[in-house]
Amino acid sequence: MATQPSTKLASHLKQRLTLIPRFKVLLHNDDRNSMQHVVGVLRRVFRISRERAEQIMLEAHQKGIALCAVEPLETAELHRDQLVSASLTATIEPE
Repeated sequence: MATQPSTKLASHLKQRLTLIPRFKVLLHNDDRNSMQHVVGVLRRVFRISRERAEQIMLEAHQKGIALCAVEPLETAELHRDQLVSASLTATIEPE
């Protein structure tokens, strides 16, 4: 029979997760990359559906910037660097 974590342990884990600072990964619009390229990069980097990648790409295209993810600093830095390596413009900022 599987056991559930104790309430004290679950509370401790929840508190610990809230203490980890999170950062937004932001995609900026540019005039250099095709929409197809942007969608492909987003799908590969974030492992998201084509539909979600298209939503992010269109938001960046229409508004100039789009939120890709909110995650711990090291993951956000990795994802930003992967986007930049694929010739996209991306930044991170605290949540």
